[in-house]
Amino acid sequence: MKMPAKFGPAGNSDAYSKSHKSTVDAPKYLREMGLDHYEYQCGRGVRVSDKLASDLKARAQENGITLSLHAPYFISLSSVEEEKRDNSINYILQSCDAASRIGAERIVIHSGSCAKITRQEALELAKDTLVRARKMAVEQGFEHIVFCPETMGKVNQLGNLTEVLELCRLDDTFLPTIDFGHLNARDFGFIKGKAEYEKMLDEVENMIGSDRLKKFHSHFSKIMFTVPGGEKKHLTFDDDQGFGPDYEPLMEIVAKKGLSPVFICESAGTQDIDALAMKNFYLSVKE
Repeated sequence: MKMPAKFGPAGNSDAYSKSHKSTVDAPKYLREMGLDHYEYQCGRGVRVSDKLASDLKARAQENGITLSLHAPYFISLSSVEEEKRDNSINYILQSCDAASRIGAERIVIHSGSCAKITRQEALELAKDTLVRARKMAVEQGFEHIVFCPETMGKVNQLGNLTEVLELCRLDDTFLPTIDFGHLNARDFGFIKGKAEYEKMLDEVENMIGSDRLKKFHSHFSKIMFTVPGGEKKHLTFDDDQGFGPDYEPLMEIVAKKGLSPVFICESAGTQDIDALAMKNFYLSVKE
């Protein structure tokens, strides 16, 4: 039996935050909405108490909500400063620990920048950092946590699709976090419809195989961009201002191919509502 795709928000929406004081209530809220996943945000640092972790893990299990965790934004696998790369490894290990305690299987990791060096030099630094981080994670008992390097939205950042897939080739357990909004923004609105999505998914399969294509991690939102910089800010589905990308063609492809990715919506404040819109459309075209 083919597993369906899963859908959920990145962190807590504006509506949730107005009506709930604690993240612990998120799994019940999401289940009642009709969603199935929640991505816990550690973007500004890993601060997860043991009580929060155990409570969130229990509530997620009770409500059938699977979890992932976004590692700190300030991770830079490709920094030219060795100290920053070493610190990035520590942040990844902290993220593994927090993910393990809340019962999350995947951590999303930013790739870094290549502002001061060539893209190839940045990629080689990132590869070395990620290999060392994985080795230390396994040594510390976190081999069950899946590293998910993320595609990035600004042109001067490391993390176009090919670069992220190169990082995923370092270890058979790594999965890409394909942020389609980021990819659309860094290439100034290139996603027009099914053809562009098909091309990207074909590249995933060609570089890391069909097994990992079936279960990739994903972020999706509509993102304002500038030329030549790329990503400027996240929008909502109702306020996309023509920037896109549209999710409907991607949902049709995922349903047709029988893929089972996790889609995390990162809309600006409406991430739960927009995640549900994606899921409902996906279900409407799924055979």
